[in-house]
Amino acid sequence: MQMALSNLPRAHVPVACTPRRTSCFRSARAVAATAQEVAPAQQLSKPAPHGRLYNFAAGPAVLPVEVLEEAQQGLLNWKGSGTSVMEMSHRGKEFSSIIQQAEDDLRSLLSIPDNYQVLFLQGGASTAFANVPLNLTKAGDSVDHIVTGSWSKKGAQEAQKYCKVNVAAKGDNKHVPAQKDWKLQKQAKYVHYCDNETIQGVEFKSVPDVGETLLVADMSSNFCSKPVDVSKYGLIYAGAQKNIGPSGVTVYIIRNDLVGHAREETPATLDFKVMEGSMYNTPPCWAIYMCGLVFNHMLKNGGIEAMQKTNQAKAKVLYDAIDGSDGFYVNPIDKANRSNMNVPFTIPSSQELEAVFVKEAAAAGMVQLKGHRSVGGMRASIYNSMPVEGVQHLVDFMKEFQESHKQAHWTQPM
Repeated sequence: MQMALSNLPRAHVPVACTPRRTSCFRSARAVAATAQEVAPAQQLSKPAPHGRLYNFAAGPAVLPVEVLEEAQQGLLNWKGSGTSVMEMSHRGKEFSSIIQQAEDDLRSLLSIPDNYQVLFLQGGASTAFANVPLNLTKAGDSVDHIVTGSWSKKGAQEAQKYCKVNVAAKGDNKHVPAQKDWKLQKQAKYVHYCDNETIQGVEFKSVPDVGETLLVADMSSNFCSKPVDVSKYGLIYAGAQKNIGPSGVTVYIIRNDLVGHAREETPATLDFKVMEGSMYNTPPCWAIYMCGLVFNHMLKNGGIEAMQKTNQAKAKVLYDAIDGSDGFYVNPIDKANRSNMNVPFTIPSSQELEAVFVKEAAAAGMVQLKGHRSVGGMRASIYNSMPVEGVQHLVDFMKEFQESHKQAHWTQPM
C-alpha cells in the first residue's frame, strides 16, 4: 500500500515531513510507561515545517500548508493594498475582487451551471436547517427527509418547526437505506439528505433519484472531495470548515428560480433573495478569502478529479488496515456506505485501550483522533488536505500499536 500511495500526486497535500516512525513509537510507549507528560511536538524525531502535526480533526480541519503560507504572507499587507483582508472594507474593490475570484474558481471546480447562484453566508449548516424550509416551503407544506445519522436527524428536527416533515427513510447509523424502501411523498416540496455523516462516517455513493421533486443536500463534510452534478440539485449547502476553509462561512449553491420565495416572517439574513451577492451585511471576509485560496490551490493541483482519486486511495489504505487487523480494530459501517472523509473505528476488546491509542498517537505526532462523544472509539478525518503521508503514518502506527497490545486483545472477553 505504501507503494500505491507513493504514486499519487502530492503537490496539493503539503504537510510536514513524516517523523521517523520507530523512534516515535518507542517514545510513545516510554511516555505511557513512565506517565511523563511530554508535548506531542517534542516527541517528533524530526522537526516538521512550522512545528505542525498530522491533524485528523473532524472540523475545523487541516488546511494545505501552501495556502496557510500564502495567507500568512498577505496578512499584514494584501498584495500591496496596505491593509489586511481582515481590515479592508467588504464593499471595496479589493475584497470585491477576492469574493468574485472565489466564486469563479468554485464554479470552475464544480462546473456550476449559469442558472445557479453561489452565496457565501454565515451560520453554518445548522442555520441552513432553518433557512431551507423558510425559503422553500409555506406553512403546512410537507417535505421528505432521509435520516442516516446525527446531522440529518438534526436537520429533520429543525425543519419540523416550519413545515410537516416526513422521515421517508431512516438508517441505523451504519448504512444508507435502500432507495426502493424510501417512502417518498408526491406532494413533498423537496427531499433533503446529508451526503456524508461526519460523526457516523456514512456516505452516499450516488445521487438519490427523487424524480421531479426538488433535491436538497447537506454536503458539509465531503464538499469538493468528489465531482458533483450540480444540475441534479435544487440546493446544495456546505460548511467550509471540513474541506475548503476555516469555520465561519457556509457555501450555498441554489438554482435561480428558487430564490425570492421566502416566507414573510423569514429574518432578512436568512432570506436568499436579500442575501444575493453575499453583501447584505458584512460577510465573513477572512473565511471567504481562505476558501478562495483553497479553491485556487485545488485548481492548480488537478481539480476535483485529482481530489477524488487521492481521497479514494487514502481511504482504501486506512480501511484495509482496519479490516486486516484480525478484529483488533473494527469499523462498524456497511462497506457500501463507508465514508472517504470520516473513518470511525474502535478496539472492541477494550475501551481503556482506545484511550491509550489516542494518547500514544498524539505522542507520535497525530492529533484529534478521539471519536465523537456520542459514538466513542476513534475517528480519523482524512479530508482533501490530509496528506497521503499522514494516512500512511497512521496506518503504520496502528500496526505497531496492535503488535504491542495484541496480548491484551486476546485475553479480554469479546
